[in-house]
This record gives sequence, structure tokens and C-alpha cells, in this order.
Amino acid sequence: MNGLDVAIAMAIAYAFTNGLHDAANSIATLVATRAARPGPAVVLAAAGNILGPLLFGAAVADVVAGIVQVPAAETVGVIGAALTGAVTWNLVTWKLGLPSSSGHALVGGLAGAAIAAYGVDAVNWGPLDGFKPSGVGGVLLALAIAPVAGFLAGWLLERLLRRVFARASDTVRGPVRAAQWVASGVVAFGHGANDGQKAIGLIAAMLLATGKITSLAAPTWAALACGVALTVGTALGGWPIVRTVGQRLFRLRPADSLASQGGSAVVLLVSTAVGAPVSTTQIVASSVVGAGSGRRRMHHIHWPVVREILVAWLVTLPVCAVLGAVAVVPWRWWT
Repeated sequence: MNGLDVAIAMAIAYAFTNGLHDAANSIATLVATRAARPGPAVVLAAAGNILGPLLFGAAVADVVAGIVQVPAAETVGVIGAALTGAVTWNLVTWKLGLPSSSGHALVGGLAGAAIAAYGVDAVNWGPLDGFKPSGVGGVLLALAIAPVAGFLAGWLLERLLRRVFARASDTVRGPVRAAQWVASGVVAFGHGANDGQKAIGLIAAMLLATGKITSLAAPTWAALACGVALTVGTALGGWPIVRTVGQRLFRLRPADSLASQGGSAVVLLVSTAVGAPVSTTQIVASSVVGAGSGRRRMHHIHWPVVREILVAWLVTLPVCAVLGAVAVVPWRWWT
């Protein structure tokens, strides 16, 4: 295998580890509230992961592909090194059961690898191209805003649903459960459209740099491969993250799950539409905390777990930057 083949394999591996983390969040509250068994929930996530990147355009992919600005001959090595750092961190945090952000890991890896190869000028720092996010700054801005938006959306929907169901009878359980399925399906679709495009965008950038394609429009096989990898990651290893988000943060009821997933779906779709690469982990975890706060049960939220997640988010960028920089050396030799 040549360097390009290995780098594409690493991009698909990144999508797989993203499935271990972020894709599991699309079904975490659905499974935690027993609205669905794990098997059907994974099928739901699979459909969203595959359809999302195929049907929702390439705005996120274009932003991710534009982060690294190095000569074409160095593109494969730099992106391969970045993916190596991100995949390594994703596997470590998955093993620990921490819902770390795959988006943070990728941005950190890309910045570290590019700086190690060609200095700070090799990175597009952004942050904006008109009203759209651009470069590292744009991605970091989106990653900073998204959890706040997720918290607010979860809080607002929780308060709204509490009013709607204040005098409801047991007959609403069926409709609530059905609505949970719809909301989780939309989150899965939004996850595929946003997170799936990150790996797809990097594959397109490498193919363009090596003359295999003539534009950043990735071939269909790349979208399908990344969608399948996301799904396989969810099915094989996403359950530690499901337990953390669905049970350890806050003991969810069906209405709480609906508020969390509904809020997450809105934030994910809006972010994807404007081309903002965000973290499904951040959005869903924040919306769960928002839903708990909306019940005015702040003392029932497991704040030590929240702190663990926040620490993982904060250290992900610098750690992955270092991992990406270190990986540049063997990748330069390989390519």
C-alpha cells in the first residue's frame, strides 16, 4: 500500500472511532430510557450515518479540508499524521468511557501536524469567511458555541414539555416514545451529515492533492465508506459512551430524552447547514445537562461526571496537536 492508501484507511479509521464516540450519542438517551432496544437503535443510527453525508451537501467537508495549507506533495503526509493523532486519542478516551470530542481531536491533530511540517503559516487560522466558519478559528468558534446552544435548547424544550405534559395522563407515553425515535433519527442524520463529512473532506483533499480528482467534491464511495465506518463503530463499541451520556450525567425520563434529543437535532442541523463542524458529543451531553437543569433538579446532575467530560474536551486539542506533530516524522518517511 502506498501512502495515499494508508492515509485514506486512516480517514476511514477516524470515522470508525468517531462512531465509538459521537454516533453513540444519537441513540444514548433512546436506549437509556428503554424506548428502544440496542439492536433497533443501532439500525436507526446506521440509517442516519449513511444518509446524512449523502444528502446534506459538503459545506462541513469544505471547511475541514481547508484547514491545512501545505504544498500538494506534503498534503497526504500531514493529513495522515493528523488522523493518526486523532484516532489514537479517540481510542484512549473510548477505553476510559469519556465522551471526548472527535472534532476537537481532528482539529488539534491537523494544526499540530501542519505546524510541525511547515510552521504556523501552514494553517488556515480563519475564523470567518463572510458569515461562514473558516479554518481553525472558525471550527473552534463553532465548537465553543455548540455546547452552549445545546444546553439552552435542552433547557427550553424541557421547560416547554413540562408545561405541555403538566396534566397529561399515561396515554401520552406512546406518542412521547414515538417522538423520541424521530428525534434520535434526526440526530443520527445530523451526526452523519456533520461528523461524516469531516473524514470525507480530508479524503477529498488528499485525492485532489494527488491529482485523483479535480475538485473537492468527494466520490460517492468515500461517503458510503465513512457512513458504514461510523455505524460499525457504534455497533461494536459505543456502549460505554451511551452509558455515560444516557445514565451517568442525569437519570433521564422519556420526556427528558425527548427534550435533549430534540434540542440536539436542531443545533446539529443548523450547524451543518452553515458549514460549522461541531461535536455531537458536546451537543448531546450539554443538552442532557440542559434538560436536567430545566427540571430544576440541578442537584440531581452528576457534576463530577460533567467535570470529567469538560476536562477531556479541554485537553483534547493540545494533546492531539502534539500527537499529530510527532506523527509527521514517520509519515514524511512513508510518503
